[in-house]
Amino acid sequence: MSFDLDKLNVKVGFEIHQQLNTPTKLFCSCDSKGSDDSYDFSFIRVLRPTKSELGDFDRAALFEHAKMSSIKYYSKIGYSCLVEADEEPPHDVNKDALETASLFSLALKSNIVDEIHVMRKLVIDGSNVSGFQRTMLISTGGYLEVENFRKVGVQSICLEEDAAKLISTTNPKFKEYGLDRLGIPLVEIALEPISGTPTEIVNVALTLGRLLRSSKRVTRGIGSIRQDVNISVNGGQVVEVKGVQQLSQLVKVLDYETKRQFGMIKIAEEFSSRNIEDSLIGDKIVDVTSLFNNSSSNVIKKILKTPDPVIKCIRLKKFAGLVGYEPVKDIRIGKELGEFVRFFGLGGLFHSDELPNYGITNSEIENIKKSLDIVQDSDDAFIIIGGNRNKIDNLIDPLIKRIIQFKYGVVAETRSATLDGTTIFSRPRPGSSRMYPETDIMPIPIDPELIDKLKDKIPLPWNELIKRIMKKYGLNMKLSEQIFDSDYYELFETIVQANPSSSSSSSSSSSSMFSLSPTFVASKLTEDIVSLSRNNLDKNLLTDEMILEIFDRLGKGLVAKESVILIFEKIMKGESISVQEAIDSLNLTKMDETELYSLLDKIFNDNLNIIRERGVNSMGILMGKSMSVLRGKADGSKINNYLKCKLEAFLKNESTK
Repeated sequence: MSFDLDKLNVKVGFEIHQQLNTPTKLFCSCDSKGSDDSYDFSFIRVLRPTKSELGDFDRAALFEHAKMSSIKYYSKIGYSCLVEADEEPPHDVNKDALETASLFSLALKSNIVDEIHVMRKLVIDGSNVSGFQRTMLISTGGYLEVENFRKVGVQSICLEEDAAKLISTTNPKFKEYGLDRLGIPLVEIALEPISGTPTEIVNVALTLGRLLRSSKRVTRGIGSIRQDVNISVNGGQVVEVKGVQQLSQLVKVLDYETKRQFGMIKIAEEFSSRNIEDSLIGDKIVDVTSLFNNSSSNVIKKILKTPDPVIKCIRLKKFAGLVGYEPVKDIRIGKELGEFVRFFGLGGLFHSDELPNYGITNSEIENIKKSLDIVQDSDDAFIIIGGNRNKIDNLIDPLIKRIIQFKYGVVAETRSATLDGTTIFSRPRPGSSRMYPETDIMPIPIDPELIDKLKDKIPLPWNELIKRIMKKYGLNMKLSEQIFDSDYYELFETIVQANPSSSSSSSSSSSSMFSLSPTFVASKLTEDIVSLSRNNLDKNLLTDEMILEIFDRLGKGLVAKESVILIFEKIMKGESISVQEAIDSLNLTKMDETELYSLLDKIFNDNLNIIRERGVNSMGILMGKSMSVLRGKADGSKINNYLKCKLEAFLKNESTK
């Protein structure tokens, strides 16, 4: 079934979470730069939901608790302390972080509050040891100006602490988190919902990200900026998609979630046409473990090997064909339910619309139907769930409620973005019961004098900033935009300042032997790394320290310009763990001029017949043969100039004979 995007009235709202570049964390003096993933000690906690001020439990917290396991936290000295372990009250709020959040409020014309109150936001998925995240409202209102679009309203700007870093969920006893990220300052900017084409919507996120980066007060790199996207179709329920880290991923998420919500609407219409009452959904639940004692299905055998296993079937009256109904490609109830049960630590489920399959036989299906009182040619269906008895018992009631929700179309919930741009169920949307005041931190009055001083530090508009980069470094507009939007802008400035060239207005002194053109450096850090990444090479293996070392060696004349991409490639392939190892494995030791010219003379003399035959057209062949031997060992421009002069002299001499 096809759908018209323009007729769906898609609304999209952004919540941008950006890590701030402060030396210390938000509520303690621990290092906020992140550790090397090695840890000094660990401890285990179990989190439980608590009531709000009004005595209510938050529905999202109750859901998390229903599937909760113990949490194992890993800590490193200097990067986390008793504050992160919830064994000590929080210290004073980081003043640099408060200043930066206020600066962003001024840049977005947002109204800064008179007094800041720290709040606790209930989160018991394990990402906060305390069971809550500390957050504070900085300002409300304002707008973001987006070129060729319109002003996009700002709902609120908050300052909060980042969550712990999820390390593993594979341990059957507990989830594992690292505390080095917990407490790093985050600014959260929530924008008003907008409509538009995917390109226009992505441009809004891009514009806001550029504004934040232009302040030079935020961190860069994967994970430093995360976008939660609120999406609704035709004025329906809002679905929050968390964890979108890249703009390329955002386009896919918008497309998929719009398609999914349209599919949910069509599934609800099918429910309506069948007049399925809530009481008919899960009206009979049967333990069918004994029916599978001799099953040949490998999946069933695996379930029966779990501790205290059980297999249960749930009857769904009038559901025949509905669980597998697919109004839009890959959008169906069966898939949604499979995602749901996996969040309870189970592998998935089976349903009658897809059976016989997975080694489950027709005779086993008939026995199930008899147990559920499903008669021949009935329009009833069933689902099968299996695993640890305690997990199954905790799952059944939420699962039936989940199925009932499909009657009403799109469910207001929180979903997670996957790397391929799809979304998967995470938890119900939280309510107002998740927030209550922090009792360990006094309200913070805003100093009007500080706000006045910050007005001189407001980040430049995007177009003006790009013009300054073009003028300062002699870059064209495309390369200026690419380097600023990349994760390497600060690194680019460091390299260029250490290796000034005539095309840069930088006045920094340097002891390097060779000047590096800003255009050359920018192209290596953007176009070359992007090109290698598109070939499935891992740019995360190429650290900032490695890049600085490569350009330092280049500036000192120890390696050739052509060697840069070769070293990048070797490291990004995982074939070398250091710059020196890459240079050694590629044999990239730079030749001195005497050795270089001697080798070029030999290549030239070995190809005299080709030169006499093709004349000036032989230059390409000479360069190809030379670069096949010398690539990475000598600068291509030097090779080209030498061969060109030698060829011209030779041909001139030949013509006079």
